[in-house]
Amino acid sequence: TALRFTKYNQYESMILPMVKYLESHNVQFHYGVQVANVEFDCSDPKHKLAKRIDVIRDGKKEAIDLTENDLVFITNGGCVENSSMGSQNEPAAYNTELKEGGGWDMWRKIAAQDPSFGHPDKFCHDPEQTNWMSATVETLDQKIIPYIKNICKRDPFTGHVVTGGIVTVKDSSWLMSWTINRQPQFRTQPKDHCLVWVYSLFTDKPGDYIKKPMRECTGKEICMEWLYHIGVPEDQIEDLAANSANTVPVMMPYIDAFFMPRAYGDRPNVVPEGSVNFAFLGQFAETPRDTIFTTEYSMRTGMEAVYTLLNVDRGVPEVWGSVYDVRDLLNATVKLRDGKKATDMDMGFMEKMAVKKALGKIEGTDIEKLLKEYGVI
Repeated sequence: TALRFTKYNQYESMILPMVKYLESHNVQFHYGVQVANVEFDCSDPKHKLAKRIDVIRDGKKEAIDLTENDLVFITNGGCVENSSMGSQNEPAAYNTELKEGGGWDMWRKIAAQDPSFGHPDKFCHDPEQTNWMSATVETLDQKIIPYIKNICKRDPFTGHVVTGGIVTVKDSSWLMSWTINRQPQFRTQPKDHCLVWVYSLFTDKPGDYIKKPMRECTGKEICMEWLYHIGVPEDQIEDLAANSANTVPVMMPYIDAFFMPRAYGDRPNVVPEGSVNFAFLGQFAETPRDTIFTTEYSMRTGMEAVYTLLNVDRGVPEVWGSVYDVRDLLNATVKLRDGKKATDMDMGFMEKMAVKKALGKIEGTDIEKLLKEYGVI
């Protein structure tokens, strides 16, 4: 698999053009409105009907009544719920309380109405297991740039790929990673400023240079930890973090919720059996074979929902069936072993003899050719 990046940030490259397109076709966006609940009539399992949407508009509760001819598309849950931003001199707040009007509380109320609507608490019950933090470092001059070049061997200001992927600091106590996409990331970004995305998975552990957990750190302190790990001399770290960069941290308590252990049925089907006028969208709706965490997953749920409810005779684009392709399975197995061949495994004398005999039986066959091609032997 591979990641493909837009020229600018995803909001300017994807979201904003879609919003403008939809507005030009008279689609209405209601800002300042939260959906508290969707009320269903599930008395007939073969005829489940969304009857009412309970909303909070500018702090006041309202209701939108529905008929069978209305279509309701529900994004249940939400990985970025309760996310908070800090600043150069303020930490990002760690707020885990789920309140009315949020995606998780809404899903809880929906799930209580029918077993087929999923089990949200499988995903949001423990933010200590689902949180991580990110920070955006904006360089303000050229003093940090040489240390970036030294690691990624590229100039960040060429307009091309910079890190070529994520750089993980494997000896970081925070398990810090960082990446730089093609610059500029924003249309109005100064051409001599570079945006670095830094994130860490262990927000509760003290750092290696800043001796406190990331969740307690200001943007400046997070930048100092990153500068330490990219090789900046310690006597220059604080000055560069304070005067050559501006760092904005973000705490996301539920960002890893979709990776939590689950069973079939914990997420509702995109169009639950018996649904008349509603469907579920996004990462917490169940669609066959696809893998969460991708933009494609969310898009497929939208296609499936619309095509099903409107009886559109059109297929959702196929998911690559790698699970059924022995070549992909062999390749993945070797990658899981960091590229090491199966024949390099620690084995006892009898095991080695058994492997040797097995390899002798496939010598000169297509099986041997396949195993060599994908680095298994």
